[in-house]
Amino acid sequence: MTRILVVDDEPQILRALRINLRARRYDVDTAPDGASALHAAASRHPDLVVLDLGLPDMDGVDVIRGLRGWSTAPIIVLSGRAGSADKVAALDAGADDYVTKPFGVDELLARIRAATRRVAGTPAGQPALRIGRHTINLADRLVSDADGTPVRLTPTEWHLIEILANNPGKLVSQRQLLEQVWGPTYRTETHYLRQYMAQLRRKLEDDPGHPQHLLTEPGMGYRLRA
Repeated sequence: MTRILVVDDEPQILRALRINLRARRYDVDTAPDGASALHAAASRHPDLVVLDLGLPDMDGVDVIRGLRGWSTAPIIVLSGRAGSADKVAALDAGADDYVTKPFGVDELLARIRAATRRVAGTPAGQPALRIGRHTINLADRLVSDADGTPVRLTPTEWHLIEILANNPGKLVSQRQLLEQVWGPTYRTETHYLRQYMAQLRRKLEDDPGHPQHLLTEPGMGYRLRA
């Protein structure tokens, strides 16, 4: 049974979601604040988290960062914050989806089903790929260093490294990366790639100024060399 952790400081929302999710045969845990959410996640290991950003003790973005330090479970933000800056901050911290309050229960349930399908559809047999001191585990969507410590990547950084890792040694064009990560309207925004590749090199290369694994082919694209 899929276990869902719902984090919100509004008791009526916790109650409504608990009832609706249990009626659909989900196992449900709830938490009213960030600290209890992190404790519940560590002890109960949810398969998915539904998280409000406006918590009484800490910002929900900090909860996302705390979870992403060790968990790859999908995180769906459920928040009254409708500004694009809040959405970008949550997604860059590691959230997988963002639903704005007031919300329809049917829409939220559809988002939950989609997120759990994506996790269930991840191939279990994908190999891990080593680049220098780091290991890229495509099945677990996790990058770790030599002693097993996870390296925190934003969703955009992960998407880029995942595409390159699925094509080891092959040149992946700038256009292909831009279209797959940002969409077809961004196919000429090459500065996005330069910025994010620089961030990835700082996290994964021993000498970011002289990369050995995340290589640029000037004017063409990028290549991951193990």
